Amino acid sequence: MTITPTEVVRSVPLAGRDRSRASSRQGRPARPKARAAQLSRQTLTKALIALILIVEIYPLVWLLTNSFKTQNAFFTKPLWSLPKSLDFQNFSTAWSTAHLPTDAINSITVTLTSVVVIILLGSGAAFALEVLIWKGRGSILLFLVGGLMVPAQLVLLPLFEIYYKLGLNDTLFPMIITYIGEGLPLTVFLMATYFRSVPRELFEACTLDGGGIFRCFFSVGLPIVRNGMFTVGMLMFFSVFNDLLVALTFNTKPSLSTIQVGLLNFNGQYGTVSYGPLFAAISIVIFALLFLYLFINKQIMKGITSGAVKG
Repeated sequence: MTITPTEVVRSVPLAGRDRSRASSRQGRPARPKARAAQLSRQTLTKALIALILIVEIYPLVWLLTNSFKTQNAFFTKPLWSLPKSLDFQNFSTAWSTAHLPTDAINSITVTLTSVVVIILLGSGAAFALEVLIWKGRGSILLFLVGGLMVPAQLVLLPLFEIYYKLGLNDTLFPMIITYIGEGLPLTVFLMATYFRSVPRELFEACTLDGGGIFRCFFSVGLPIVRNGMFTVGMLMFFSVFNDLLVALTFNTKPSLSTIQVGLLNFNGQYGTVSYGPLFAAISIVIFALLFLYLFINKQIMKGITSGAVKG
């Protein structure tokens, strides 16, 4: 049997084609295994997300359900049991016992005043330490940031003596001054990071156009880092609003109590606690702050990411 050259030429591409197909099939991963691995990863991700949601949401649900229970239910039934009825008597008692309207006005006054002063002074200091060039700015920045390592409990007694000699006790000024001193180190550090991400060419152009330091700060610097200011402001807001130690140390008048101090009014004689009204008052405060945070969540996320990458 003789094989012609034409048949040999035709058989070579076919053999090579078969070998290439076989090798590609061997190198290609099995589709069912890849799909199973992908499904397992998705299932694990969903399970982790569900676990995080349970951990975050369950305490809020538990707090809200306990705010509808009677005093007897806290001693005779398990803590995880549901209330028999939705009785809003605890909320009305909490509103009157804790003096929430007056305490809320005091808390908002102290918090907003402290936060505004902290943001203005912290932004100005960060601009001077990060944008302006002068001798010793690095040492002063380290000195200010070192204030983060000073615990607040260490300075309460000296501050109390100073405020007493100045006649500032039983007013809102000791709390405001103390909050400003506590919040400035962190604010200067964070705002310096945001100013570091601003291109220096913008400040140079402002200077060439005849703008001074204040013009460069208010017209160029602050508009660019406004998201950072908003984020730092919210951090300071929640820090000051939720504080109890400073508000309890420098104030003894019930008419000047903040919300956190007002929650202590549910402690009766011999250590008894009105659990229903207490949980109702805590629910009012927590859910009000939660709705506020959800309303401004997008601005906070923009502020966090604006200082991460240099523009």
